[in-house]
Amino acid sequence: MFRILTVLLLLVSSFAYADLKLTVFDCGQLRFDDVSAFGLSNEETTVRELFVPCYLIQHNEHLMVWDAGLPLADVGRTDGNSRYEESFLDQLASMGVAPSDVDLVAFSHMHYDHVGAANAFINSTLLIQEAEAVAAFEHPEDNPVFREALYSELINANRRSLNGDLDVFGDGSVRIISAPGHTPGHQALYLELANYGPLILSGDLYHFEASRTLRRTPVFNTSAEETLDSMDKVEQLIETTGANFWIEHSKELAQSLNLAPAFYD
Repeated sequence: MFRILTVLLLLVSSFAYADLKLTVFDCGQLRFDDVSAFGLSNEETTVRELFVPCYLIQHNEHLMVWDAGLPLADVGRTDGNSRYEESFLDQLASMGVAPSDVDLVAFSHMHYDHVGAANAFINSTLLIQEAEAVAAFEHPEDNPVFREALYSELINANRRSLNGDLDVFGDGSVRIISAPGHTPGHQALYLELANYGPLILSGDLYHFEASRTLRRTPVFNTSAEETLDSMDKVEQLIETTGANFWIEHSKELAQSLNLAPAFYD
């Protein structure tokens, strides 16, 4: 009996951790001399630069993109508040990955700095909260941080509309966590990595470390109340799972990460 139980536990463990890899890409940087729009005074943080990441998740034979960086038109720009040296699509190509190879695409939300290459994934299945889809595709003009042209091709893409959390592959290893407030259908991502351990990608639940410490919400959030509730939900998930937590826009964090073509597993 003990041998049978051991075999079953090994099978369950190997299923939960089956070939899951996370690759992090540098998809630009943003600079804000004044951070008051993020709900912080300029004295409460010295940080002025935000990292803009893209992610590729490999689960067995499936590929999934999470967030797609700054607009591709920003690549090579030297003016304005953005810097973007090599496009997400070119970085994928250097790894032998074409947009058509990507089975699933999901964005933490539809703000322009998260969907810059979105239209390239027209053949992927879009995983999006129903509230976010309504805001992005039906009423983009109501949110000035949405740029409809960046994701307009996806209106005709295969879409799975969500109304809450989703176990993406059915084994608990990749879970979309509904966390509205920053936008109507904002979401975070939970990954169960075998070697690195559990990890949560924040989306824009927080932009700065100070945002988390002080529980501050940007003035342009859809709902401050929903944001605070989402903060509580995700912080509880961190506590119960022991997950590492990456504030996606943290440049300090980014400088400590192994970027593509390296990966976490």
